Amino acid sequence: MQTKNLKHSLTHFFSLFTILFSLLPLLIVTSPLATSPQQPAVTVLTVDETISSSTLDAFKDALSYSRSVDAQALIIKMNTPGGSVDAMLKIIELIDNSEIPIVTYVYPKGARAWSAGTFILVASHIAAMAPDTVIGSAQPVSYSPFGGAEPVNDSKIVNALLEVIETHAESRGRNVTAARLFILENLNLNDREAFKYNVIDIRAENLQDLINKLDGFKVNTTAGELTLHTKGAKILEVEPSIRTSILRVISDPLIASLLLVIGVYALIFGLASPGHGGEIVGAIALLLGLIGLGFDVNLTAILLIALGAILLLYELSTPGFGFIGGSGIFSLTIGALLLGSISPTKWLIGREWFYVFQVGVYSVTLTIAAFFAVAIYKVVQVKRRKPVIGDIIGEVGEALEDLKPGIEAFVRVRGEYWKAKCGEEVKAGSKVVVVGKEGPILIVKPKK
Repeated sequence: MQTKNLKHSLTHFFSLFTILFSLLPLLIVTSPLATSPQQPAVTVLTVDETISSSTLDAFKDALSYSRSVDAQALIIKMNTPGGSVDAMLKIIELIDNSEIPIVTYVYPKGARAWSAGTFILVASHIAAMAPDTVIGSAQPVSYSPFGGAEPVNDSKIVNALLEVIETHAESRGRNVTAARLFILENLNLNDREAFKYNVIDIRAENLQDLINKLDGFKVNTTAGELTLHTKGAKILEVEPSIRTSILRVISDPLIASLLLVIGVYALIFGLASPGHGGEIVGAIALLLGLIGLGFDVNLTAILLIALGAILLLYELSTPGFGFIGGSGIFSLTIGALLLGSISPTKWLIGREWFYVFQVGVYSVTLTIAAFFAVAIYKVVQVKRRKPVIGDIIGEVGEALEDLKPGIEAFVRVRGEYWKAKCGEEVKAGSKVVVVGKEGPILIVKPKK
């Protein structure tokens, strides 16, 4: 009875913990720093990773935060190899419908904004670059979750993306020809060339230099023509929420691919040798990998929550609180945090980045595959080994299910699964001793 009460207490505690933990992102996002009415403010969002669902999530938070502090502009400090077409298009849509001017700034020195980053730069109300930065290489690329990648030449996709970048270049008064060549010829431009050919509006040494040069700039947003007043503006950095931070990790194509690989092999190992938790690890890794690759977070998060609830219910019906219960709490918490809306994805990634990506995926995949191959081989060897009956009497095993008089249940002895009978009640997880055998059924008793 005490164990059951303890379990209910633990369950209530972790349920409350999950709810409070899930609310933290809202608390972080909706607690803006105070600024004086006389002092203007600019908000700054740093994007220094592959553009993905996490970038979209962070941009939405930054836009909401910028409205709450009445920011003069939202500056996106960008350093990216590219990323998801779906996330990119949604970010551009948010820019198009924003009453707050969006400034994309390729920064720091030596940074790049390739592919999807170039699209966002061209679509922004104001485009800026730091010295020795590069933009371009915007031909779409499709990639396999397991490392393969190839350029997309389908005219339907290419023409659609051309229309997007041309339309925005024209509406922002930028070089339409250069915008086309970013896609058709993978054109690359440094900051001096981009400024010379009217692709960007400002070259700035650093963030403060950019803010100084923005003062007096006129832009057109959904609120009409605005004049920026950024002289002496307070700089408010937008920090990512917990949800965004989790998405940022698992949405990296390399991490998402590795999660899928680990999930597949862990599932195989778990099904080949049940009872060690491999199937649980595999299921969670697969679901997180699917989220990372852009599958709908709502659906996958609900599956994670359902999996967590099932694991916790199962844990409540067994003695102790161990790996299954911990996995249930982890799955439930991550699922609750990730509840949101993200759609399926395609990618715009710079070629250079893909070489690193492929090497990383292949090397880690081969290592993981080798490990699981050895593990599965050992499991199969054990399963194919003929059971030795003569000397099994006296062996100590473990009850996998509750044993009751007259009812058969599974036990594990020397790594093998047997059906067994016992004249006394024995709880699952308890140690038993083999005292006899009736055909394929072992006779056991509790180990004193």
